[in-house]
Amino acid sequence: MNISISGHHISVTDAMNNAVREKLAKVERHFDQIQSIQVILSLDNSGATDGGKKSHKAEAIMRVAGQEMFVQALDEDMYKAIGEMAEKLDRQVRKYKTKQERKKVQGAGRDDRYDDLDEDMAEAI
Repeated sequence: MNISISGHHISVTDAMNNAVREKLAKVERHFDQIQSIQVILSLDNSGATDGGKKSHKAEAIMRVAGQEMFVQALDEDMYKAIGEMAEKLDRQVRKYKTKQERKKVQGAGRDDRYDDLDEDMAEAI
């Protein structure tokens, strides 16, 4: 799995880098078919001009076969935002994996309602 971590209006420290990789390891344990994850850590100070507190934002775009998943988390603390982002991504991965397993179990076969027709046709012949 390829993890790309970048910062926007913030420099990514080794501690942030390690925190992101540690949190995303949990996501990778749940689903091993991840192609890449792009993480963007940023400082959103749009509310700071109004006397509000600066907000840290953690975003992730994850690519799996045939789909992209996007999550975003805002918090006053960057590490809390990273943790929340990883939890949201983990929930999306589990939901995607459940859907894939249901499709596999359901299969591409015919519905059961046609089985009665086959039996009726065989009896008629």
